[in-house]
Amino acid sequence: MLTKKQHQLLCFIDLKLRENGVSPSFDEMKDALGLQSKSGIHRLITGLEERGFIRRLPHRARALEVIRMPEKSSVQAGIKGRPDETVRTISHVRSNFGKPLSGIPIPGNSEAVQLPLYGKIAAGTPIEALCDQTSLVEVPASILSGGDHYALTVEGDSMIEAGILDGDTVIIRRCEKAENGTIVVALVDNEEATLKRLRHKGNAIALEPANRTYETRIFGPDRVTVQGQLVGLLRSY
Repeated sequence: MLTKKQHQLLCFIDLKLRENGVSPSFDEMKDALGLQSKSGIHRLITGLEERGFIRRLPHRARALEVIRMPEKSSVQAGIKGRPDETVRTISHVRSNFGKPLSGIPIPGNSEAVQLPLYGKIAAGTPIEALCDQTSLVEVPASILSGGDHYALTVEGDSMIEAGILDGDTVIIRRCEKAENGTIVVALVDNEEATLKRLRHKGNAIALEPANRTYETRIFGPDRVTVQGQLVGLLRSY
């Protein structure tokens, strides 16, 4: 999902690249979006880069490359009374299970549900120990499907190359099995919960980070229990 300002900036960059073959300057971007300072442009560019819409080319001034343009449905307009940069957005990862919704419907709003926010996903803490039904988070109903869902707050940078950042809230569908290559909540040795990409390697299970500074960890199948699969991501600006 893109905020209105992110979408405007992406379109402006794409237009200037098509017209001139050179990305616009920060001053040009600032004036085009009506911002007061270039720091806002830096934040917008970083957000577009994290979502895979643009890429900064190394060792070249004013070097931006548009990788892809969003579909209309992926653009989220600003909320009245709040700056576009503070819009809460949902990144839809996967929801093709085709079954009824779970979660607690919010009265008067059929498009949102409340899920329990269990706490931070951190080493040494099983999901069961995090359960706290008093903390809830609202999410769009469209990203949910059959089964139970819960939310966790991400702590750390081990999945940043998958677009999952420290402080993000991930939406998890409870399950005990997951397809090869999916991002799951895995419990190791019944005591360490972690969010990683699941890989089956023969009779072993690999928990793969999305950060090249971290190592993939290999375990025997009896040491890893899948506790859920990632279906969405909530981020605040």
